[in-house]
Amino acid sequence: MLEVSGGRRGRRPFEPEPARTWSERLAQVRTAFGNIPGAFRLVWRADRRSTLVMAALTLVAAALPAAQAWAGALIVDTVVDSFTARVDPLAGLERTLPYLGFELALLLIGAAAAQMRMFYEHVLNARLGHAINVDIIRKALSLDLSYFEDASFYDKLQNARREADFRALGIINGSYSVVQNLLTLLSFAVLLLAFNPWITLVLFGATIPAFVAQGRYSHLYFRLLTWHAPEFRRMQYLEHVLTVDSSVKEVKLFGLGEPLLKRYSDTFQVFFCEDVDLARRRSLISVGWGVIANLSYYGAYAWIVFVTIAGTITLGSMTLYLTLFRQSQSAFQSLFSNVTRLYENGLFMDNLFSFLSLQPHMSRATQPVAVPPRLQRGLEFRNVSFRYPGRDDWALRNINLTIAPGEKLALVGPNGAGKTTLIKLLTRLYDPTEGEILLDGVDLRDYDIDEVRRRIGVIFQDFVKYQLSARENIGFGQIDRLDDESRVREAAQRGGADDIIAELPAGMETMLGRWFENGFELSGGQWQKIALSRAFMREGEVLVLDEPTAALDAEREYEIFQRFRELTAGKIAVLISHRFSTVRMADRIAVIENGCITEIGSHAELLRQGGTYARLFEMQAEGYR
Repeated sequence: MLEVSGGRRGRRPFEPEPARTWSERLAQVRTAFGNIPGAFRLVWRADRRSTLVMAALTLVAAALPAAQAWAGALIVDTVVDSFTARVDPLAGLERTLPYLGFELALLLIGAAAAQMRMFYEHVLNARLGHAINVDIIRKALSLDLSYFEDASFYDKLQNARREADFRALGIINGSYSVVQNLLTLLSFAVLLLAFNPWITLVLFGATIPAFVAQGRYSHLYFRLLTWHAPEFRRMQYLEHVLTVDSSVKEVKLFGLGEPLLKRYSDTFQVFFCEDVDLARRRSLISVGWGVIANLSYYGAYAWIVFVTIAGTITLGSMTLYLTLFRQSQSAFQSLFSNVTRLYENGLFMDNLFSFLSLQPHMSRATQPVAVPPRLQRGLEFRNVSFRYPGRDDWALRNINLTIAPGEKLALVGPNGAGKTTLIKLLTRLYDPTEGEILLDGVDLRDYDIDEVRRRIGVIFQDFVKYQLSARENIGFGQIDRLDDESRVREAAQRGGADDIIAELPAGMETMLGRWFENGFELSGGQWQKIALSRAFMREGEVLVLDEPTAALDAEREYEIFQRFRELTAGKIAVLISHRFSTVRMADRIAVIENGCITEIGSHAELLRQGGTYARLFEMQAEGYR
């Protein structure tokens, strides 16, 4: 039986809430309700017109209940008066018609307002969802690579994206509903307080306990979802693995489908059980307090019947007050329910706002130095050391390296030695922990970071296979030249992808990959040629190739590197490769071991030294004999 981690024994149970002081609870309430203005700013920015129309419709809806109750009382009193005075039925109907018309008009206005509210809410929801997703993506784009290599960042992203649009719209609807309830209750209060203040107090007070209980369970539900963010991400990952082309072959061949699906279902089941348990407790407490609220309502009902029979008020007044009792209690319950939902939505919005408040760790120059159009002094690593955030061990230590303009440098060494880390520092995906990297004598941190990256062409070993057209897959190397046909074709030719393009059904416009209709899948080597062409698309002074030919056949690799100097003429080229037939073409070769440069020189010089490079070269050469 296949044992999978993440099974029942490996899960984190939902921890009970620790005891909180009143100050802690008050601080959390302030935080939750403090997010309401931010939610309004999001909604206002997404669609101002819909926001204003919904506000106007809220005012209309707030005035309708009291007006409808008053119209009903007028109708009843007119009917009773006509019956008592034995007025002709037609004359009585004629006296009642204006009030009937008034009530009909109120009904039609209410129906129209409700439909308009639904329409504008639909429009606002769509725009708001898009606006929030754009904000989240733009924030992610602004953050450093260090965030994306930290698992906790993905928990924050998961919590920020979960129901953010729904919660923001819920805050708007809830706020409008609270205003509507308050205005409606205010109109009721004018009539109810004049009749009997004590009954008003009873109807109001009976709804408070349910409000307090609902607020507590809103907080617990928020904690439950936040607590399980890692599990939700794991479920999304398993769903991805089980349904995409890049993994389906192994899933089928290794028989992983059902075991991984079981892990997916088991993870869901734990959350589901905890969610149902919380919902059950919430429902039971709501039923209990609901009974008390209903008892208070029927007590008031009995009182109004009694005073009507006693002749203190008219039958129309009884109708008016009964309607007000019923609707006021409903309005109180709706008010507290909306306040509870505002609190819950505010808690969830805190996840979004916390994510959007993240700031890059790497500094940006306030007055950046212009990157020179042509390098005169090249690149220099001066006493550079680096360790990844949260790690104690050094990924690179005391790197001193100079790369002259136009020089070709190869980096070799075992996996994990620090070669790719050095490239991340060169492209300013990270800043050195110690030391500095100079470009033409100026620290990279003194340049504009985007301008530096525009001047460096890179292909990483784990390059992206864009499920887009061949033109875009190549042209993305220099996005502002994407529509330059000759430039894209030249890059394809330099990277060796021109033969592939010629064989595609629609040439440059062929959709690559299988994710979308009419997509054309490429082999690993073909994808690598496309990525290599993307690197050659960039007009930069530095070209970085991390295992650029790992998936190419020997013939095509030899062809490309025979032209290596031509392809990189006038540029600094930094090449990472495990193939010594490739790296020997470089001007110099640096051997990196345990984060340090242990040897550096030309191919011939390193062979004469008889060190690590010579040993590795002989081992690889022996394999071809």
